[in-house]
Amino acid sequence: MRVAMYYSNKDVRLEEMPRPAIGPGEALMRVEAAGICGTDVMEWYRRDRVPLVLGHEVAGEIVEVGAGVTKCKVGDRVAAAHHVPCHTCRYCLAGHATACETLLKKTHFHPGGFAEHVRLPAINVDRGLFPLPDSVSYEEGTFVEPLACVVRGQRATGMKPGRSVMVIGSGIAGLLHVQLACALGAGRVFATDISEYRLEAAKNLGADAAINGREDVPARLRELNDGMPADVVILATGAPEAIEQAFRCLERGGTMLVFAGTDEGVTYSLSINDVFWRREIALVSTYAGDRRDHMQALELIRAGRVPVKDMITHRFPLAGAQKGFGLVAAADGSLKVIIEPQK
Repeated sequence: MRVAMYYSNKDVRLEEMPRPAIGPGEALMRVEAAGICGTDVMEWYRRDRVPLVLGHEVAGEIVEVGAGVTKCKVGDRVAAAHHVPCHTCRYCLAGHATACETLLKKTHFHPGGFAEHVRLPAINVDRGLFPLPDSVSYEEGTFVEPLACVVRGQRATGMKPGRSVMVIGSGIAGLLHVQLACALGAGRVFATDISEYRLEAAKNLGADAAINGREDVPARLRELNDGMPADVVILATGAPEAIEQAFRCLERGGTMLVFAGTDEGVTYSLSINDVFWRREIALVSTYAGDRRDHMQALELIRAGRVPVKDMITHRFPLAGAQKGFGLVAAADGSLKVIIEPQK
């Protein structure tokens, strides 16, 4: 079968490898659509593992099932979670399923979503498959995983209707946060970025205002928000200067969600007195999504509450994966890039 083999952001090759064989409890999925995630272009994150086939935002059709499989059948249209928790460890039982060792290190597709077919391990078949309603296309199904991450993040903030929200960074994750905040009844939603293309996208996707990150963002926010900072700040970029802006945009008693990672080795120094003391702010972080998050994300997509199709700007066949990676790595001129492995 054909795969897009990743060597670097500038070197993604169309190669051949054997179609995966499945065992008991496993399933084989024909990948119809796979989204390129911002983490896919973090070269430092996987420098010791290349070459490899990436792709974890996937949707497709089940074409083969192993002995004992009852959760799916041949012909089912599904979105699939690439990592799933064990549901029995101390982290899962404490409500932190995405900190589970099984989720973090022991479950994954083979070879990866940028391939014609992927083998779904038994644990993924058991708890990581999500049937797609007829009204949800395969490319919309690729958003189940990234939106699940966003759903989990906003739940951690204690999001309530009427609260003001500032999203720092308007890449694909930031834009999903904008859309979800609107769907959850936020009073006012603001977004920042340094790309005019992304700022325009944020406004088109529901932000009340989009602020260029090179401006005095906290001051501009107050001008737009009746003199007040934001109740919820979502840090959807790892740029060091954005971290500083995020703290300065947060209202007393507010909550900041640290959603994005930074480049390798980036640290941030802060003053406990200036940032925390007497302000009663909460600092929370989340990673990935569990089954509940995926199910809620799929329902939001099905109901049209988060119109993800509006975010797709480019589609490429498998042989065009290099062009797709180039667009995502450039961080401008595209929103969601979809690879269609069957083309």
